[in-house]
Amino acid sequence: MDKIDKDLLEKITDLHKIELGAFNIRKNGQAIDKKSTKEIEIVPKKDKSGIDVFVKPNVKNKALHIPVIITMGGLNDLVYNDFYVGENSSITIVAGCGIHNSTSENSVHNGIHSFHLEKNSQVKYIERHIGVGNGSGGKILNPVTKIYQKENSSLHIETLQIGGVTSSIRKTFARLGENAKLEVQENILTTDEEKAETEFKVVLKGKKSSVEVVSHSVARNNSFQKFKSNLVGENDCFGHVECDGILLDNARIVSVPMIDAKDNNSSLVHEAAIGKIAGDELVKLMSLGLSQEEAENTIIKGFLMG
Repeated sequence: MDKIDKDLLEKITDLHKIELGAFNIRKNGQAIDKKSTKEIEIVPKKDKSGIDVFVKPNVKNKALHIPVIITMGGLNDLVYNDFYVGENSSITIVAGCGIHNSTSENSVHNGIHSFHLEKNSQVKYIERHIGVGNGSGGKILNPVTKIYQKENSSLHIETLQIGGVTSSIRKTFARLGENAKLEVQENILTTDEEKAETEFKVVLKGKKSSVEVVSHSVARNNSFQKFKSNLVGENDCFGHVECDGILLDNARIVSVPMIDAKDNNSSLVHEAAIGKIAGDELVKLMSLGLSQEEAENTIIKGFLMG
């Protein structure tokens, strides 16, 4: 791998922070390296592009890295990854895609990830998307996440997309069993003419199932973001969606909530707040010697990185 490859991998995987165990590295539409372990088996799909990942029961505190890098224009990459997590297991999965495009043609990656969590399993899923390169071609990422959680399982998702991605449409569907728990933390920054759309649909099917979705978004220049959420309560359950956005320049953010309580014991909440950076925050930082731009960037970084 050359320097561009290594820089992309470092930015999307944080290899220095999370111990490397099983991994699968994909570049320009092809798997270039992989490693299974005795606890986590990676099997290439036979009928289409992608992998099946099997995590054995009772595996504790292991990690899986599955980064994708694209360094060419004119590529339209599509990959299907399925994760089967055994009972009582706990793992961290680090995914994401980095695109370096210095051409006039679009670079596209569409990743379809399906999670199948058995009873009492715990998964932390980290997904980072970045776009770099000075070409006029688009850097386009369209992830789809499908989630099926059984009794007492938990899934914590952290997604990060901070500038450089020309266009993205992120779709997530989840079906939760009894006492299953889903947490999602989404952080998105768009600049220039970039567009980002997010769609969540969560079906709370099991008794005492719960979901917490928190979206922090910042839109600058002439960029556009749209956030759609749909919570469906089919049992005694709890769901909460919070969408907070900061607008600068001529940007626009749209939040579209939908709540469907099919059981009278469902408790479903949606909150949205979109606005400009508070003036007193800017004044406070600028009084310390920061320019307005530096003060804005400091506030944005704190808001997104928390």
